[in-house]
Amino acid sequence: MSLTATPYGLRPVKRVDGLPYAGAVREFEINPAGIAQNLFNGSIVSLDTNGYIVMTPTAGGDGAAGALLAIGVAVGFEFVNSMGQPTFSQYYPAAYVAPAGTKIKVKVVDDPDVLFQGQLTGPALQAMIGANTFLSAVQSTSTGNPRTGNSTSALTAAVIAGAAGLRVIEIVSPLTDAFGDVLVKFNPGQHVYLNAAGI
Repeated sequence: MSLTATPYGLRPVKRVDGLPYAGAVREFEINPAGIAQNLFNGSIVSLDTNGYIVMTPTAGGDGAAGALLAIGVAVGFEFVNSMGQPTFSQYYPAAYVAPAGTKIKVKVVDDPDVLFQGQLTGPALQAMIGANTFLSAVQSTSTGNPRTGNSTSALTAAVIAGAAGLRVIEIVSPLTDAFGDVLVKFNPGQHVYLNAAGI
């Protein structure tokens, strides 16, 4: 039972067709010159116009200004640290620059048919199934915990009929929980693989 708010971003759980999520990820890169953002396990990420991963800069709320245009959810990072050691991390520390000749790699769950589990800002309602939701706040360099490496983004606890970034597919916690957990997927047009326009 979730009596306290302990949001963790998005965690891949299974596919929308009912099959289990088998752990598939695609590897992308962060600009080797670094970016001014912490990226966390569970953060929604996007591609910039140079093909590098950045944190998705919106909450995915109603309207064009809230479009996610996500590539997926980050679940791990790999880079060479300042001592030349390969480092596998839960998060990317803001402004870290790759040593010459190395890359900053990001493992991303980019399948738009994957269902992700997230925690709501309040109790789940039966009427949320089939409705939409979005992140309760815009992701930033502080929407995560550098100690654990995990995102701390939550989902809005409201029944949203209008356009939004994520569709609620299933409630996975008792309706009596103070902070419910739900399964969501990216809506058409909110994920770059489901959007006719290029980046």
